Amino acid sequence: MSSDFRAYLRRLVRKGRLEVVCADGVAETFGDGQGPLLGVKVADRRAEWRLMVNPALSLGELYMDGRLFVTRGDLYSVLELGARNLQAMRGLPWVQALEETRFAFRGLHQRNDRRRARRNIASHYDLDARLYDLFLDSDRQYSCAYFEYPGQSLDDAQTAKKRHIAAKLLPKDGATALDIGCGFGGLGLYLAGVAGAKVTGVTLSSEQFTVATDRARQAGLADRVEFRLQDYRDVEETFDRIVSVGMFEHVGVGRYDEYFATARRLLKDDGVMLLHSIGRNSVPGATNPWIRKYIFPGGYIPSLSEVLPAIERAGLFVTDIEILRLHYADTLRAWRERFMARRDEAAKLYDERFCRMWEFYLAGSETSFRVDGNMVFQIQLAKRQEVVPLTRDYIVEREAELRRREAARHGVRQAAE
Repeated sequence: MSSDFRAYLRRLVRKGRLEVVCADGVAETFGDGQGPLLGVKVADRRAEWRLMVNPALSLGELYMDGRLFVTRGDLYSVLELGARNLQAMRGLPWVQALEETRFAFRGLHQRNDRRRARRNIASHYDLDARLYDLFLDSDRQYSCAYFEYPGQSLDDAQTAKKRHIAAKLLPKDGATALDIGCGFGGLGLYLAGVAGAKVTGVTLSSEQFTVATDRARQAGLADRVEFRLQDYRDVEETFDRIVSVGMFEHVGVGRYDEYFATARRLLKDDGVMLLHSIGRNSVPGATNPWIRKYIFPGGYIPSLSEVLPAIERAGLFVTDIEILRLHYADTLRAWRERFMARRDEAAKLYDERFCRMWEFYLAGSETSFRVDGNMVFQIQLAKRQEVVPLTRDYIVEREAELRRREAARHGVRQAAE
């Protein structure tokens, strides 16, 4: 172990216990001795150098390439330890300088015009749909679940998410609804089949479009749900309700004004919109370079301080904001456990390097919610203040009605079977 690398680790790892085995076989433990002993091995001297120069990018790359691997504990525990130590270092001058540099260049990575947006979405969401079947719930909800109580199953929590969103949208039977970034179609099918809306869903992912369209046909809802392979900016109709779940993270700060101006154009005067997005409980920042390169090119998690001014400039009223704190952490943990249980199947679809990348993505994302303070916000919007009730009691009341409709629909399906 070089003296430079040893000094770097002593400065970095001040909490917990981390054993590091280097390329020369030398092992040394760092931290304050508190907590379980975790361990990693660095395969070569060049990997040590890369970790010192650019850890935010190199840690994930080295793990993907098998040049850094976990020897004690598991990957999540190691990443959580690293995240806790980085939290403690944020006030250091060199850490602040690095963050400021990334922030200064973030605009170059978020230029999501129509061509780049389609390409960026395809790089992640057009992966083989069978991959997502390995770890998502039965409805293929690829966004934060809503856990109503500890230990709730992922399937039930994802149904609760759809119910919670639908309650805030206040759709009436026969109302038109636009789902911006419709994913695999589950929310649109819920809004049509349970909430009684007539739904248009748009996506830039060819794979998701194919799956969603097929699901609408199989569910007998093709007359009430239309999915389109279309950029939301090209939609021409107006709608009673608009919902967007897990799509706003792909817009980019430079296009927030365009996003909300488009939403206002598409929303009827007495309409209601619900925006559900990951957010950061901190000042504006920049996307982690590993996530940007391998998982979500063009993506960015915003602070509310970046979102609300754009809403104000668009002339929309904020009628409700709710913060979901650890719901996504629990969702990601469930996804990671399910993925690891079927990891061999993922390796057959892709390869070992991909599996290590996906494991790193899921584990690292969970730490961003448990340690770094990421959250999910739901912002309800309207053109007129009076279109939404003045108290929040209606959410619980509407959820109760939707539960009754779910039960009735389930009963009809069982009778048909």
